[in-house]
Amino acid sequence: MAKKQNNTKASENIGAQPRLHQRAAEIQSYGTVSHALPLELEEPVRLEMTEQLNQLLADTMTLRDLYKKSHWQVAGPTFYQLHLLYDKHHGEQDELVDSIAERIQLLGGVSIAMAADVAETTQIERPPRGREEVPVQLSRLLDAHQVIIREARTLARRAFTLGDDGTNDLIVSEVLRTNELQAWFLSEHLVDVPLVEAKKASAIAGAS
Repeated sequence: MAKKQNNTKASENIGAQPRLHQRAAEIQSYGTVSHALPLELEEPVRLEMTEQLNQLLADTMTLRDLYKKSHWQVAGPTFYQLHLLYDKHHGEQDELVDSIAERIQLLGGVSIAMAADVAETTQIERPPRGREEVPVQLSRLLDAHQVIIREARTLARRAFTLGDDGTNDLIVSEVLRTNELQAWFLSEHLVDVPLVEAKKASAIAGAS
């Protein structure tokens, strides 16, 4: 009989109303790493790696969003080709964002996440809100790739020196190779070649 009463009392406390507007203290501060992780990497190493990875993450998120802006706003004779290319590159950068963020969390850190924080952290130049010509779009994207490639090389070497093989592999195998390939695809669109009729050798010599 007592058991039946306890079950009745418990059911009276259960409701379908969600508990809204909850707030509490953070369970881990940004810029820290969890302790006692069985990774065979000392805390100072993980602190340094997560700090540099968060910078790379902020820049990668900015490049990803720059691709989406370009995808939406591209105009001109190459609209269709670039519309598709920009979206493809955006998807690949989005995968890198997830991989970098997961690596930060795996190392015990806290990954940067919100747009406002990313905007304060990124090293990539902010574009205007309006539409720009295709050559300017391509140049902005290439400049952003250069920022990421430069920091990726530095981070890969540092991770290797500190014995963080997982971070080194991520940076070299995924981040660096993806950005190098995308930069190549973009740069080929800025080569000034004729579309229909080839220039004669004499005309080229005269122009030089």
